[in-house]
Amino acid sequence: MVEVVEGRQTDEDNYIKGTPYRVIFKNDDNAYTVMRVKVEETNEDLDDKDIAVIGHFPVIHMHESYHFTGTIQVHPRYGKQYEVQYYKKLLPESEEGMIQYLSGDLFPGIGQKTAESIIHTLGENAVSKIIDSPECLNDVPKLPDDKAKQLYNTLMEHQGLERIMLTLSKYGFGPQLSMKIYQTYGNETVEIINDNPYCLVHDVDGIGFQRSDELAQSLGMDRDHPNRIHAAMIYLLTEEAMNNGHVFLPIDDIIEATLKLLNQPTPIINEGQVMQEIDVLEEEGKLVIEDEHIYLPSLYFAEKGVVTSISHLAEEPSPQAEFSETEFLEALGSLEERLDIQYAPSQRKAIQTALASPVMLLTGGPGTGKTTVIKGMVEVYAELNGLSLNLKDYKDDEDYPFILIAPTGRAAKRMGESTGLPAVTIHRLLGWKGEAGFDHDDENPIAGRLLIIDEMSMVDLWLTNQLFKSLPDNIQVVIVGDEDQLPSVGPGQVLKDFLDAEVIPTVRLTDIYRQEDGSSIIELAHHIKDGLIPETLTQPQIDRRFFKCRQRDIIDAICQVCENAVSKGYAPRDIQVLAPIYKGNAGIDAINQALQDLFNPDSDDKKTITYGDKVYRVGDKVLQLMNEPESNVFNGDIGEIVAIIKAKETKDKIERVVVSFDGNEVSYVKKDLNQLTLAYCCSIHKSQGSEFPIVVLPIVKGYHRMLKRNIIYTAVTRSRSYLIICGDSSAFEQAINRSDVDRRHTVLADKLVERLQEETTHIEDVAEPELTSGQKTDGYD
Repeated sequence: MVEVVEGRQTDEDNYIKGTPYRVIFKNDDNAYTVMRVKVEETNEDLDDKDIAVIGHFPVIHMHESYHFTGTIQVHPRYGKQYEVQYYKKLLPESEEGMIQYLSGDLFPGIGQKTAESIIHTLGENAVSKIIDSPECLNDVPKLPDDKAKQLYNTLMEHQGLERIMLTLSKYGFGPQLSMKIYQTYGNETVEIINDNPYCLVHDVDGIGFQRSDELAQSLGMDRDHPNRIHAAMIYLLTEEAMNNGHVFLPIDDIIEATLKLLNQPTPIINEGQVMQEIDVLEEEGKLVIEDEHIYLPSLYFAEKGVVTSISHLAEEPSPQAEFSETEFLEALGSLEERLDIQYAPSQRKAIQTALASPVMLLTGGPGTGKTTVIKGMVEVYAELNGLSLNLKDYKDDEDYPFILIAPTGRAAKRMGESTGLPAVTIHRLLGWKGEAGFDHDDENPIAGRLLIIDEMSMVDLWLTNQLFKSLPDNIQVVIVGDEDQLPSVGPGQVLKDFLDAEVIPTVRLTDIYRQEDGSSIIELAHHIKDGLIPETLTQPQIDRRFFKCRQRDIIDAICQVCENAVSKGYAPRDIQVLAPIYKGNAGIDAINQALQDLFNPDSDDKKTITYGDKVYRVGDKVLQLMNEPESNVFNGDIGEIVAIIKAKETKDKIERVVVSFDGNEVSYVKKDLNQLTLAYCCSIHKSQGSEFPIVVLPIVKGYHRMLKRNIIYTAVTRSRSYLIICGDSSAFEQAINRSDVDRRHTVLADKLVERLQEETTHIEDVAEPELTSGQKTDGYD
């Protein structure tokens, strides 16, 4: 047999040589395979000469010999399995064996004489030579070009891939990551990586700059190579966008950060070299420079696109002429009578502004009536335009004129419940198809007449651009959000920039409508918003409590609070713990583990499934971490595991987990469980757009870098009926006093001002007068 030891493999590695004879399972997406192998030779301690072999095998041929290097694992159900790290197909090592191999059925058109000619010309290592340099076949006498090409292609299909995977293993990549690299570059993988290992940073998820840099150094690439500088800058811009929300970086900042990243452990690159490569990247279209700001092209054109879209909307003729003041007041009065409420002056102004403007902004904190106003906008618009709100009144070929959207599934559901109208996520509206992009864009706009976007603070610049460029002409747009909420996870601060520009008609709702039974949660939220610590913070209120405890006792305190809530009749799904960080003894991960044991303890009759370091059980509350439009489930949706189906219970022998998201049941195979996490406790960022009957909020000094006013404000405003704060009151005060919100690099507001200042008149805020005893309102969110 040919020598298998190559790169990381050594004679001391544990191995199995054997013949696969049956595939039990194979995932075509990532080549993960479970198969039975007859063992021919091994240095492992095996009782049986037949074993299950698991790993990533892009190509595997039954009944042919392989050399597997790996480790024995003991599965709790399936017993011993051999987990493979590296593998290679074994070829005959004698001339006679190689001639027989090449003249076999695998290579049609290559007969005995041709195979002999190839081996006699190229030697026993003919296969390796052909794969490395197919031109060597030109030396074989009387071998036609078409047969030479067919031989090379067949060898690449059956041997080249395995050689590529082995080469990647030498570079330190495991089987799964190697498979992702191969799926990206195909048969040119090794050549591309050798030419520029830094391309991995941009092309393959899971490979960062540091990993590529180590690979480049091992391949002998100079530390001042232009490719290294290019990769560093694009990596830094991407990291700043995704981690800190920056749309661009000032040129001095990117130069400084690039030098700091690349000049370790010793200086090798100077400012002039970085400037030179910035010019090169700009010429190649990989960076955009404007006013000493450096952008990734996608963010530059997204920012530019939003300005263009808003300008286009603002230039539309005002709908004001379509109805008179009298008609508006009559329609509003009819609605007030029907709903048995009375809109206050600022709320009336918001409704009228929305109906009279191509685009407007509505903002306000909790309890200020945004939801009530949204309902009024839709109802009065329908009345004035002679439209029905009933979906059934529209034929299949007619477009429903009202579009209500929000960035998350839970926010859309809340919007739908509060208005009684259909509401969907932005991704669903635009027909998002994952990597394939969106159905709707400027060439295929959506259809509708009135669009209302709720929770706009959560929407990043990329998605905003995609939404606004997908709008049809003559649509009216209402943008709703709370400017004091956390900004989007992705780059930009779109709502804040829209408000700061002061060129879009805006109404701010400022007065608070008292909740039922004199709730103090909204009052606390507005104190936080204003940077005030209420004297009653730690005093028991009708709808909130503050339990003081040390950080080391925080989980016990949370469990006691939750146990008490359950004893009073609340279901675990009604109780949501919110925390700002994942790690540590007061982090989300530790809290989830404790609450899972409390709410859904293990038992002999309860099915479980293990994925990584997490154990999931039927009945667990889980959070979706990725958008999956095909299943109508999106990042931030919370569901419950309703079934775990074991492999033996299915025809295809594949284990599955079924999660119900408010009645929408989604099935996951085991490899897809990276899309889920326990949700008894979730991050405050993930809770945006949601509302929960009971919120439990731990606050301790260990959250130090996340103790910020807008984070605590966001958490508090997620509570609908009851708020319980556990922890350190001084940590709470520290957060409220910390108003230094991280400023994101964005000039969207400036560009809007430049484009629209002379075209649009800003509507001043309207203060809300005190309600008289005769007035009724349900004007709170």
